Amino acid sequence: MGRGSQAGQAAARAAPAGPRKGNTVKIVSVDPFILHLPLTSDSISDSTHSITHWGVVGARIATSDGLVGYGFTGTHAHLPSDRLVTSCIAHCYAPLLLGEDAGDHARLWTKLARNPALQWVGRAGITHLALAAVDVALWDLAAKRAGVPLWQHLGGARPAPVEAYNTDIGWLSFDLPTLIDKSARAVEEEGFTRIKVKVGHADPGTDIARLAALRQRLGSAVRIAIDGNGKWDLPTCQRFCTLARDLDIFWFEEPLWYDDVAGHAKLARSTSIPVALGEQLYTVDAFNAFVSAGAVAYVQPDVTRLGGISEYIQVADLAHANRLPVAPHAGEMSQVHVHLSTWHPASGILEYIPWIKDQFEEPIAVRDGLFARPQQPGASTTPKAEAFSRFGKPLS
Repeated sequence: MGRGSQAGQAAARAAPAGPRKGNTVKIVSVDPFILHLPLTSDSISDSTHSITHWGVVGARIATSDGLVGYGFTGTHAHLPSDRLVTSCIAHCYAPLLLGEDAGDHARLWTKLARNPALQWVGRAGITHLALAAVDVALWDLAAKRAGVPLWQHLGGARPAPVEAYNTDIGWLSFDLPTLIDKSARAVEEEGFTRIKVKVGHADPGTDIARLAALRQRLGSAVRIAIDGNGKWDLPTCQRFCTLARDLDIFWFEEPLWYDDVAGHAKLARSTSIPVALGEQLYTVDAFNAFVSAGAVAYVQPDVTRLGGISEYIQVADLAHANRLPVAPHAGEMSQVHVHLSTWHPASGILEYIPWIKDQFEEPIAVRDGLFARPQQPGASTTPKAEAFSRFGKPLS
């Protein structure tokens, strides 16, 4: 059923070279898909959301040489909104891609991301989620055609391995004994030295008590980050940070409403706890506003919110140019960010949430708190056939 400004110097730099004359590889189909994959727990909650499944909503792109690339965005498995994304892929982007040279990556990104009709109806949201899926599929194709993992196709590995921080132990819906038990097992049995805990109770004192008990149990060597998911206002965050000053918090992620540049800048100036954010930002320009205002210390781009890998590279380069570390938000929960963090010099730590890893041909692997480098050609985004048969959803 396939129907399928500038890309930025970074995207053009990293894009695979165009094929030689006579070796053009055409895009022959662009097919959207929806998977709703169950969580490892029955349900989880943070300060703003509760879910039971994770949505893998994306595009399958086939080329004239017989290769197939997969890319997707991550959702809360809400079928009506997921179908808006697949409709955009099928009816807006696929017609722009069919018959095109799959190796002409930078130009194709620009053709889609700067399309006047699509810009008119949205430069973020549905159109960007759909763009992310398509762009990741094109990168998957490029690395498969080169016969190497994506990180190697991009230019090779950075010297140090990528450290994992475990978010799946710290949901707000876990009571305190469960939080402590899961965190202790992650550290003592699985080798994690970094974890992230959700905050956002109506009384911030509840979060302080939970964090104090956790710090006492884990000791001083474990790095504990926290994530508010945009729940609190500025005065609440400032009071919380004052109360938390002796808990050695590694970062405070999304403390305020996602688009509040001024508020994040004020908070960053008023506390020694570094601010982290980015999972709700859709463009390199949005990131630039926070970076320029001194409103972020840990930059958290996500290929599923940005216009795929091509725009992710622009954001990572922006952070690196401003001497800021990149710690991607793992909204796709597959290996895409492992590839990117293995390669990009600004990256060193990456979120670990294992909900959907076993539904892919090359699942994420963490050993002693470090991500293993992917080995198969491509971006490690190919779902198992069983995932489609068991968890596939109709597009209409």
